[in-house]
This record gives sequence, C-alpha cells and structure tokens, in this order.
Amino acid sequence: MKILVTGGAGYVGSVAAADLIKAGHEVIVLDSLVRGHRASVPDAAMFVRCDLANTTALRMEFSRHKPQAVMHFAANCLVGESMSEPFKHLDDNVVCGINLIRASVESGVRKFVLSSTANLFDCPGVATIVEGAEPRPVSPYGESKLILERMLHWMDRIHGLRYAVLRYFNAAGATRDRGEDHEPETHLIPVVLQAALGKRDRVLIYGGDYDTPDGTCIRDYVHVADLAQAHSLAIGALETRSATYHLGNGNDFSVKEVIETARRVTGKAIKTEIVPRRPGDPAKLVADSTRIRRELGWAPVFADLDLIVRSAWNWMIEHPNGYSTVPGGHS
Repeated sequence: MKILVTGGAGYVGSVAAADLIKAGHEVIVLDSLVRGHRASVPDAAMFVRCDLANTTALRMEFSRHKPQAVMHFAANCLVGESMSEPFKHLDDNVVCGINLIRASVESGVRKFVLSSTANLFDCPGVATIVEGAEPRPVSPYGESKLILERMLHWMDRIHGLRYAVLRYFNAAGATRDRGEDHEPETHLIPVVLQAALGKRDRVLIYGGDYDTPDGTCIRDYVHVADLAQAHSLAIGALETRSATYHLGNGNDFSVKEVIETARRVTGKAIKTEIVPRRPGDPAKLVADSTRIRRELGWAPVFADLDLIVRSAWNWMIEHPNGYSTVPGGHS
C-alpha cells in the first residue's frame, strides 16, 4: 500500500514510517521540517518538504503521488504552550488538519489514521480511561485533536473515508536509530535523561501536591515502537469500519517514579526541584487499551518502565546532541 505520512520527520512519525517500510509498504513522508529532522526520515521513504497550510502544494503532492492511505502525525503538540498561545494550536492544527482531510477526500483516499491524544480527558475520576469516556479537552491542544476526530466522523458518513483515531497516552523511549529530539524538550523522560547527561542542572517537577500517592502527576508511558506497531495494525483493519482506540500500557507511573527509574538505569544522581503546577495538567491519565488488544491483537512489547527508559538512554548516549550529530540532521 502507498501511504502518505505527515510529520514523518518527527519523533513518532519517523518510527511509524520505518515500521511501515519494514512491513512492505511504500511510504511518502511529508514534513515542513519546522520541528522535524530530515535525518530521522527512513532512507527507503520518499521525502517531500511541504507545509500543510499550503493547499496548492498539498493538492499537487496528492496528485503526484496518489497515496492510498494517510497517517497524520504533524501537529503543534505542546500542552503548556497551547495554554499561552491557543491560536497556534487551534488555528494551525485544525486548519492544517482539515486541509489534509479535504485533500484526502478529493483524491479518493479511503483510509486515514489520526495521531490523537489523551489530553482529551480531564480528571475523569476513574482508574483508567476507556474509549467510551466522554472527551473533555484539558487544553487548546486537546481541543484541536477533538475537532479533527469529529471532522473524520463526518467524512466517513458523507464520503466513506474510513478512519482510525489513536489516542496515545505518553509516547516514550527510542529505537536504535530514532529517538526524541525536540526544541524545546518538554517530555519528562528525555528531560530527566538530559539532567543525567549533565545538560541540565536539575529536573523541575511541576506540582507536588496532586491527589496521588506521592503528590506528583501519574501517566501511562507507551514505547514509541509499540505505538508504531499499533498504527500499522490500525491501517490494515480499515477495510470494514472506522474505530477509535486508546494506546497505553495500562500501567501508571508518577513523575517521581520515572526519575527514580532514570537514576537506577543511568547510575547518575539527578537533582530535582518542585515548582508550581502547569495549567492543563490533570493529576492522572492512564489508558484502558482493551479494545485495540482485543480487536487488532496489539500488545506492547516494551511494557516495563525500565526498558522504556533504558532505550531512551541508549539512544541519547549515541546521540548526545540529537540529530545535529547526524549529517543532514536538521534542515
């Protein structure tokens, strides 16, 4: 199958693109490189530098490559930033997402996979969040993803565009060749590992007074390779119907537990400082992934936090300056 992967030069998108190629698909990576890295794109993928805001260029690429399916990863995805710069997410994410969905429909694409988020859910008052839970976005970023989910619902009903919405809970870890390299870096595990490398003097813990056992936020971390596998399974299951799935290990780890794991894995002392909470951060987000496990046979390979952290640490040791150490890394 010929698959267009937007944001395929980014963290999750590049790993998914590599997984699709391994499975025998033909992959076109479309990325503006505003946040992505050219060096992360698999060699076997065709790379197209294009901004989803440019509808003329986007239609041209669809006409040229004629993809049979689309995976959409490209987005502004900083929750905290979306609270201070809401239009950057509500405008860019929604408008660019709709541009892509429209181009897909106009080109006759029949399969679409959306990279969505657990940020659709405020403190739900339950141990785990199931697919049937009512979305209540916690931030403009979460709202932007929900709008695209609803857009896909209508495009299925009206135009027969089958879709899979994959709401993942905290992407983490690395493969041998691909890992996290964001500027700025806000994800907890790479931030903690940067402190272990001496690139930060301490790790800031945003809030120590949550209603959790140790007072810090609890999250469900899912390895990026397991996420990629879920995307491959989802796109193969769109022959019959659309579906929404939650992706997570179902295990919960607090910020302090992640830091302790990193200390154990790296053997480094990591200083911390508790600072005020960030707006938009719920106390606990843990996924119930029963549906995708049952329907598609998905099962996380890297379910253990030590394995997730160790994979990220190994990649960071090999790439202490991210993709800037790789020829053609960030252009």
